Amino acid sequence: MKRFKNILLVVDPELKDDAVLERAVALAENNQARLTVISVIEGVPTDSGIDRYGVEPDKLQGAMIEARLQQLESLIEPAREQVGVSTKVLVGTPFLEIVREVLRADRDLVIKVAEGNGGLMARLFGSTDMHLLRKCPCPVWLMSQEQTGQYKRILAAVDFDEFGTEEHKDALNQQILEMATSLALSEFSELHIGHTWDAMAESIMRSSFIEISVADADAYVEEVRQQHRNLLDGLLNELATWMGKDALDCASPHLHLRRGYGRDVIPLLVNELQADLVVMGTVARAGIGGLFMGNTAEAILNRINCSVLAIKPEGFVTPVTLDN
Repeated sequence: MKRFKNILLVVDPELKDDAVLERAVALAENNQARLTVISVIEGVPTDSGIDRYGVEPDKLQGAMIEARLQQLESLIEPAREQVGVSTKVLVGTPFLEIVREVLRADRDLVIKVAEGNGGLMARLFGSTDMHLLRKCPCPVWLMSQEQTGQYKRILAAVDFDEFGTEEHKDALNQQILEMATSLALSEFSELHIGHTWDAMAESIMRSSFIEISVADADAYVEEVRQQHRNLLDGLLNELATWMGKDALDCASPHLHLRRGYGRDVIPLLVNELQADLVVMGTVARAGIGGLFMGNTAEAILNRINCSVLAIKPEGFVTPVTLDN
């Protein structure tokens, strides 16, 4: 399924970008998309004092840009026969310049190597990564340096409003599942769909503060579980409509309905499945000023060590502007 038309790949010469470039080129080729490879460098302050050594700040900045451009051109040269690709060097704070480039050129996907190493005691996503996850208006695909080659297992993490009042969650679930399914088909990966649930009134129902039988409390918990199961089954039926039954049959998704809080259960499921990629939303609600990432999403991202494709709901407005 062709989803992306204008892909932005962010590279850093200090990180291992070869596998990421190969994946970005393949994705652009499969989607018949434009691919732009960029790098962000620091600006040279006008009061840096470098002129004392006979070097003008603007000339030094120009030389730095030209040197980085040559690096990028050398990097992409092997890919030119496969796909149309251009290069660009931006100057300034990395996340701000990346988001501004998305806004200026209407990019529909940002791909970048995650800054951390993903070790047992280290966070995979660095400062720039987290800023992009919070503020970039288009999907952001952060790839682990440790993961090369095809993905074996892809996990799509979905959420519901059990009372049916938040339409944006349905649209976001659709985006998550369409992207995860498309990638699973192109990567020949196992597709897993994960959803968590909890019966929030159970503890009080089983306490001494309310008179209710054990059987009724059990029935309530089972009703909540079944409600979420029905929502998950309904979402799968809708996926067959969105993607086509043949595509869904080929993807053959595995459903995981787990009890507990998403911030705890999703990282455990990632480890259990040894997932290579998690496709998830990163904003809890639409239309809440100042809320750029949900607490659950942030907690999950701080506890996983695999690649992430993060999606914003329709209507998300970035706090970054072209002139701030």
